[in-house]
Amino acid sequence: MPDTLLDPTTLGDLLRVASAPDYDRWADQIHRTGGCSDPIHLTGWTLAKDRTTGETLHHYSTASEPGGRLRLACGNRRASRCPACAWTYAGDTYRLIRAGLAGDDRRDIPATVRDHPRVFTTLTAPSFGPVHNRPDRGVCRCGTQHRTDDPTLGTALDPEAYDYTAAVLFNNHAGDLWQRFTTRLRRELAARAGLTQRDLKESARLSYGKVAEFQKRGALHFHAVIRIDGPDGPGTPPPSWASVDLLTNSIRAAAAHSYTSVTAPAAGDQPARTFRWGTQLDVRPVKAFGDGSEITEQAVASYVAKYATKAAETTGTLDRRIGELAELDRHQVPEHTRRLITACNTLDPLYPDRRLWAWAHMLGFRGHFSSKSRRYSTTLGELRAARADFRATQEREALGLEPPEPDTVLVLTDWQYVGHGHTPGESALAATIARDIQTNRETARQARAEIEAEEDWT
Repeated sequence: MPDTLLDPTTLGDLLRVASAPDYDRWADQIHRTGGCSDPIHLTGWTLAKDRTTGETLHHYSTASEPGGRLRLACGNRRASRCPACAWTYAGDTYRLIRAGLAGDDRRDIPATVRDHPRVFTTLTAPSFGPVHNRPDRGVCRCGTQHRTDDPTLGTALDPEAYDYTAAVLFNNHAGDLWQRFTTRLRRELAARAGLTQRDLKESARLSYGKVAEFQKRGALHFHAVIRIDGPDGPGTPPPSWASVDLLTNSIRAAAAHSYTSVTAPAAGDQPARTFRWGTQLDVRPVKAFGDGSEITEQAVASYVAKYATKAAETTGTLDRRIGELAELDRHQVPEHTRRLITACNTLDPLYPDRRLWAWAHMLGFRGHFSSKSRRYSTTLGELRAARADFRATQEREALGLEPPEPDTVLVLTDWQYVGHGHTPGESALAATIARDIQTNRETARQARAEIEAEEDWT
């Protein structure tokens, strides 16, 4: 049992909820949210009527629900805020990335996409000063063999000499730097294929899906699946000149090119700074099948999905916007992270258009944490719509309703937002429900992974 249940207030509230006559319905609502830790509360009603006859087909009201409320999942992608909703978001991201690697007939992405040149690329931040680390050989510069869970890992060896200003400004401009990288990459592909930019668009398309990750030192880097398609996307074969080697060489050239840089102008007492990617560039081909390589389709999709639910809170910062610096003391933010946040606060008046203080909880980064090119694969919206349609079909079948004909049903609704979250006792019970759901999901995931692996081999 979690420690919170030992608290008399929490235990008393838990017994109140569990002994209520409508507990089963409350538990059913929480189960439908996936065990959401911060559900949205709504009151209202919905009415479905036949347009021709005026017959009421279905009527629902929250008046009969526990507390007169309907609870919906919050949908937060951050695992630190809601593990249940983050699990759903990670699952959608996994499907999105894997569909662009292995194909998905339901999304009109053919399996032949596996034959397209594709690589898994990691673009890192430059150095802002030496930090405590675990080198492959020897010991850290401080002379210590750090444990893997040592809290000093990633922190500055000399905080006074570490360039915290450059670190947060790099994070703040990382999205611009990615845009310049993809623009230059297309030019490098065209040059190696002996084509003009216009000819490249007519013969090939560059597609990608990426996610941002914060290193322990608080610097941002990007993981990206990059692929060459035919001119109309994954459904068309790439040109004959396209190869993994050509793509790899183009990525390395684009990352190192002088064009792939962004400049933070001089402001106040701050000099102008030009930012480029770090020297630790990693480009590896994605393998379709288990040939002993770690860079398989499933491994890459899992890796990207994992970091899609994480953010800068992995460095010890807050997972929400910061109102004032005093919050750092109340939440015991580590010194290294505190200096990065303080740098955002100091620089904000000098670069008002960059909104550094508004994004101080993200250590300055304000771009899209997870994004993809238009034709990489499906979209999160399409995946959510498919899930909503599936649930709607389940609900109709449970109510014994026939699928409606187009334009024959009139739906009237009235909903009001009335709050969010749980009481202490509800929170403890919801956590138990979430654990049961997670156990069932993990069992199903393992079984599904075995089936997919067998299908890949056959």
